[in-house]
Amino acid sequence: MSNSEPATFWQHLDVLRWVILRSLGVAVVFGVAAFCFKDWLFAVVLAPRTSHFITFQWLGVEPFSIHLMNTGLTEQFMTHMRVAMYAGLLCAAPYIIFELFRFVSPGLYKNERRAGMWLVSSGYLMFMLGTLLNYFLIFPLTVRFLGTYQVSEEVENMLTLQSYTDTLISMSLVMGIIFELPVVCAILGRLGFISSTLMTRYRRHAIVAILIVAAIITPTTDVFTLLIVSLPIWLLYELSILVVKLIRRDY
Repeated sequence: MSNSEPATFWQHLDVLRWVILRSLGVAVVFGVAAFCFKDWLFAVVLAPRTSHFITFQWLGVEPFSIHLMNTGLTEQFMTHMRVAMYAGLLCAAPYIIFELFRFVSPGLYKNERRAGMWLVSSGYLMFMLGTLLNYFLIFPLTVRFLGTYQVSEEVENMLTLQSYTDTLISMSLVMGIIFELPVVCAILGRLGFISSTLMTRYRRHAIVAILIVAAIITPTTDVFTLLIVSLPIWLLYELSILVVKLIRRDY
């Protein structure tokens, strides 16, 4: 097919099919690699359940250890599969994003490709920052509080491995999405839906909403923990104001 001849819908669909297959293949390879390195993988996953974790060492908390149990015949194997699959997707995400962007970039103008590359790379970077913040700060504080909380000394906590890993994965996804706030605000600012003046005017309302979100993410009675979780989200909001201001100025 000559370069001047436009591709048909089915040719585009065939290219997209190979993009998806290559992306799935890379994700599967990383997932299998994570599955094979079971000891290393779960050493990372299970580290926040004891006071030896680096965050607790920095905060100087009292020694504690949360014991996990297994209640199902296939639960440990299925948990291993889920955690390895999620780790594989995280590792393969840069390649998947590259493949998808390479697929859509021929239909974009030069300035649109530049803006799209900036948005995609920024979105991935912010998602990973949110995931790391959750792993090193928010999840350890949450699991320490909920895992050691007792209504009575006669009631012993018996946490399952599935509950622990599902909470870690879901909270990582939530924090990754929350950290997309500057990227979303940049898009909305570019489209003219919001401005830095509007965001500054409703800063107090945003702070109240941030405190509510932080209280939901970390359902603890510790004000210090609530403030630690709220601070990064508030800084994200302030960063979003700056980003929107710069975007609108360029626009």
